[in-house]
Amino acid sequence: MADYDTDNVFAKILRGDLPSHTVYETDDVVAIMDVMPRADGHVLVIPKAPSRNLLDIAPETIAPLFEAVSKLAVAVKAAFGAEGVTIQQFNETAGGQVIFHTHVHVLPRFTDVPLKPHTGQMEAAEVLALHADKIRAALEA
Repeated sequence: MADYDTDNVFAKILRGDLPSHTVYETDDVVAIMDVMPRADGHVLVIPKAPSRNLLDIAPETIAPLFEAVSKLAVAVKAAFGAEGVTIQQFNETAGGQVIFHTHVHVLPRFTDVPLKPHTGQMEAAEVLALHADKIRAALEA
């Protein structure tokens, strides 16, 4: 397995070198809006500790990561009035991973509404900000 790249996009976001729309943060994780969402309300939950994926993540990082994933799943479902939630996590290129910092996708879902393409178009910052506000409000409720 390759070494962890400290210049991956999520490492840059965690350092504050790139902007993001943060919806939730603890000492261990941050949840941000996906800039190329496959559904309205598509959130990424990212551990702050460096790891490429679940194949090399420290065991003590997994629990807080998935506690946050669970919390965000409930919030995005409520915020968007979704019927369900899809949770995705990819490992290595053959597994569909594109950014090599562990992250989990949380997507609100509706019956018979397909996901947008994985390498879709970037969403407008204003739309991401509105979606982030809806999710933060759901987290506070």
